[in-house]
Amino acid sequence: MSGGADGTGGGKRPNEQLGSWFVRSGWSKGELARQVNRRARQIGAHHISTDTSRVRRWLDGEQPREPIPRILSELFSERFGTVVAIEDLGLRTAHQSPSVSGVDLPWAGPQTVALLGEFSRSDLMLARRGFLGTSLALSAGPALVEPMQRWLVPTPPSDPGPADSAGVRRPARLSKPELDLLESTTAMFRQWDAQCGGGLRRKAVVGQLHEVTELLQEPQPAATSRRLFTCAAELAELAGWMSYDVGLQPTAQKYFVLALHAAKEAGDKPLGSYVLSSMSRQMIHLGRPEDALELIHLAQYGSRDCATPRTQAMLYAMEARAYANMGQPSKTKRAVRMAEDTFADALEAPEPEPDWIRFFSEAELNGENAHSYRDLAYVAGRSPMYASLAEPVMERAVELFGEDAEHQRSYALNLVGMATVHLLKREPEQSTRLAEQALHIARRVRSERVNTRLRKTVDTAARDFGDVPEVAHLTDLITAQLPETAEAV
Repeated sequence: MSGGADGTGGGKRPNEQLGSWFVRSGWSKGELARQVNRRARQIGAHHISTDTSRVRRWLDGEQPREPIPRILSELFSERFGTVVAIEDLGLRTAHQSPSVSGVDLPWAGPQTVALLGEFSRSDLMLARRGFLGTSLALSAGPALVEPMQRWLVPTPPSDPGPADSAGVRRPARLSKPELDLLESTTAMFRQWDAQCGGGLRRKAVVGQLHEVTELLQEPQPAATSRRLFTCAAELAELAGWMSYDVGLQPTAQKYFVLALHAAKEAGDKPLGSYVLSSMSRQMIHLGRPEDALELIHLAQYGSRDCATPRTQAMLYAMEARAYANMGQPSKTKRAVRMAEDTFADALEAPEPEPDWIRFFSEAELNGENAHSYRDLAYVAGRSPMYASLAEPVMERAVELFGEDAEHQRSYALNLVGMATVHLLKREPEQSTRLAEQALHIARRVRSERVNTRLRKTVDTAARDFGDVPEVAHLTDLITAQLPETAEAV
């Protein structure tokens, strides 16, 4: 098909907004067409075949049909490291019901269950990678942060559970062993994600979430309902995390929002703070560190009297990442110190911990803090001083992750991080050696995040040190061994 399926009638005036973003991107019309086609294949929209003449017509004012506006929004957002909405491109978007597209949702148990059921069912039914994401828009700024602040507002206690007409309590529909099994299955999914990346088991997690949602639609005693809401929150957060890992950003955000709602229904503030930290990480990835900082401060305030030291240390580390990306060195260093000191408290006086915070190890602490210094180096114009601060901390993270068979994706990400530090220090040979190690792991781990960071690092090396033989060799390896192909999720 020549591309007629992805456009409607021509417009009369050139689309100056799209034209402005296009010119600043540095892409040619052919390159943009190729990227649109590649992204369309990734989301299962195989009917789309865009060419340079179609791109020219968009620039001339033609309004493309969905999913093209969503694809263009994602491509320009990634190119500029910030959220570029469909409207920013001068394009129209299909109308979506608030329950599908928005994040400002009712904070009430029955509505949370209904929305979890609706969204997970839609995700499963569409059954193609990310096709649901084409019907969603990312929220950012006050449109995201203000609805999340209602997480702090107290809600009336829920119904204590089912009773018969004589007021006698009915037994729980689920036995304790059944609930234990649901919780251990969630922990198993989390372990698979750490080992294999988000691309391998995402649909299985969404399916399990849908099953738990169906259980929540049945009458349950209050204690059982709380445990099920906790399970739903953990699964929704994990579905969001896996969606984020494979590049489905609007889908990821929707799951995170629903996870926060479920955590509130469970009365689990530390879990809610963890969900907010995942949302914060996504905002940093999307070039919105101010939003990330507001979400982290909301998490810290909401869990200030109940989060364990390990959870608090994780939140401080994410606070440091946000400050680093905002270019605030003194606040970054203070948050790094708080993360280190609080993590030391966690080791000195161990407390029972939920499974979801188990990932925040000494290796993860060092990795986050090293990335904060590395990010400061970038913001400060590739500062060698901050790169030198990052180097020993990143080395420690790589060393510890190298001994950890479970967290292979984190090992790869920190190898890439170490490679970027060496590029900042103008040491291309050391950088390529680490990037090649990461490539070996990337081929086993289904993570678009790892692949994208690896490609960007190698592109930077090729741009700055293209005449170095090791860099040329690695560029050839990446092209051969890490092709940009669609993967079923």
